[in-house]
Amino acid sequence: MSEIKYIHAELAAGPWFQLSLMEQLGNVGSEVGRARKWQHKNQKIFENSFARAFELMWLTIEDPRWKGQLKELCRAKECLCDAYFGGILHGTTFESMEKYFHHFAVAARIEHEQKKS
Repeated sequence: MSEIKYIHAELAAGPWFQLSLMEQLGNVGSEVGRARKWQHKNQKIFENSFARAFELMWLTIEDPRWKGQLKELCRAKECLCDAYFGGILHGTTFESMEKYFHHFAVAARIEHEQKKS
């Protein structure tokens, strides 16, 4: 059996699972934003950004702490894939996914600021 080769190998080895859910989804959103930016400009950068977003989403789903949120997390992954394939199932776009994930990035920033004070 071959070992999985992660794009984010260092994160997958442990640090990803120490981030809060808000931080994890905010990071997914960063990659979604990159994918949106490059979608019609540079196919290689677009696909690499999508692959990173998908992998981070998968790692989030694999995090045992979020067992109770699997329905929403799996739906978000489904919508992310729908955006990649042109919104065939749900009409999802990278713009709509970026908006969805933006809320988590804002919440993560607030969470981080509260920890500092």
